[in-house]
Amino acid sequence: MCSTQNFPDPSPLPNTLLEFNKPLLMGIVNLTPDSFSDGGQLRTLEQALKHALALVQDGAAILDIGGESTRPGSNPVSVDEELKRVLPLIKALKDTEISIPISIDTSKAAVAAKAVEAGATIINDVSALADPEMADVAAHFQTGLVLMHMRGKPKTMQAKPITYAD
Repeated sequence: MCSTQNFPDPSPLPNTLLEFNKPLLMGIVNLTPDSFSDGGQLRTLEQALKHALALVQDGAAILDIGGESTRPGSNPVSVDEELKRVLPLIKALKDTEISIPISIDTSKAAVAAKAVEAGATIINDVSALADPEMADVAAHFQTGLVLMHMRGKPKTMQAKPITYAD
C-alpha cells in the first residue's frame, strides 16, 4: 500500500504555465523492452536521456516517462521494476535543469509518488484512477493529473472486439 502520511511536502508545478490556446506536444520516452511505439530502442540511461533532450529541443512542452508497456497483450511489471526503469531518467533530467514539466506514465500510486519525489510534476494515469490511492497521491503532491481510458487491462484489452450495431 502507499500511504500519503509518509510523503514529503507537496511540490506543485514549479514555474510552469501550460497554455492551452495552441496544441502542446508531449514527448514520449518509453523505457520498456516491449513498447509498441519504439520497440524498446532506449536500452540505456544515456540513450533515454539523449532521446528526451532531443524531444525538448524539437519542441516538446511536456516529457512523459513510462516504464510499463500498455500495448495490447503486454504483461504487467512490478512496482520495483517500473521504478528501476523510470527513476534514473527522471533524476537525470532534473539534473539538466530542463524547463518543461516531466510526466510519469503509470497506473500505480507507489510509482507515481516516487516519481514525483524524484522530479515529475504530472501524473499520466492510463487506468483513470484504478489504483484507489492515485488520487490521494496527486492531491497530496498537487501534481497535474491526466486520466486516460482503456478497456480492461493491457493483457486482455482486445480479447473481445468492440462491435457496433449501426
